Amino acid sequence: MNTPATNSFQRLAQLLASTRVTGPGGNALDLDAGVGQVVRSLLEIRQAGNKVMIVGNGGSASIAGHVQLDLCNRASLRALAFADAPILTALSNDHGYAHCFERQVQLWADRGDSLIAISSSGKSENILRAVQAARVAGCSVVTLSGFSPDNPLRGAGDLNFHVDSQEYGPVEVAHQAIAHFVCDCVVEQAASQDALSRRAAG
Repeated sequence: MNTPATNSFQRLAQLLASTRVTGPGGNALDLDAGVGQVVRSLLEIRQAGNKVMIVGNGGSASIAGHVQLDLCNRASLRALAFADAPILTALSNDHGYAHCFERQVQLWADRGDSLIAISSSGKSENILRAVQAARVAGCSVVTLSGFSPDNPLRGAGDLNFHVDSQEYGPVEVAHQAIAHFVCDCVVEQAASQDALSRRAAG
């Protein structure tokens, strides 16, 4: 007999497997194809010496920090999570919380960089403004959202991952799992590329 925990984890697995991926214009992609595109994009950014910026509020900020950690530490990919408390509080105090990520993107973004925007509701104004700033700077955008399928963030990225749940917990866990899988793939393929480069050079 299944326990409440088992039932919950089974629902989470189903939720993850049913994550919907869309590209520009809302065209649907297979989940594996969507993940593969993100991985390839991150490897290209690494090869070019560009960087990845990650933004999120609350639990999504924790996910952003974990992505930064894995990409920097394990894949030697330049990554920034805009979650530093002194900067966030200063910018929020001086310019309003809606602008705290936007202003950091404006400062740090270079053409060819990428922004990963994470929001369970897909409605956070500061996240949406960060996406707009990234677009102006010539960056690609990947979004992770949940709740309503027509949330504004879901249509804002080059690749958009939507978790079809109205609950913060399942959405955040799913976002973490997707992000962790992407990072693991980047780490594995970056190691293979580096090994080939060393053999070619030696």
